[in-house]
Amino acid sequence: MNATEELIGAARKAMIHAHAPYSRFAVGAAVRLTDGQIVTGCNFENASYGLSLCAETVALATVNAQGRFVDVEAIAVVGGAMGADGAVTGDAIVTPCGRCRQIMNEAEQMAGRALAIYCAAPEGHALVQHSVAELLPHAFGPRDLGILPGKS
Repeated sequence: MNATEELIGAARKAMIHAHAPYSRFAVGAAVRLTDGQIVTGCNFENASYGLSLCAETVALATVNAQGRFVDVEAIAVVGGAMGADGAVTGDAIVTPCGRCRQIMNEAEQMAGRALAIYCAAPEGHALVQHSVAELLPHAFGPRDLGILPGKS
């Protein structure tokens, strides 16, 4: 198994733990750090919908809580509709929402390196790789505020 497959596998495992009773749409995310460590997250919904957290945000916030935000190297995202049994199946690929794209842009600018964003299907081999710039062209971020990579 190569590093990308390992990252996607971690996102798929994280997706299983999604708390998505309202949307019934589970998402898992995995973040690979420069030393190869993988940190995961899953979406965490709330009855007050606006308080819900996306998988990508959970994973990146966890990385930040470990003091490793500048070490982000790649992110995998996997998600889909939950069946009656809670399982997510299929070969459809989802991409991050706008909020998560902005947070990925923050991570990329603070890390000072281009991040690979892998969007994969819950099952099978369907995979698309994006750059943050492709997902969020003309983004506003730390550089616009004079913050240098690796500094906060």
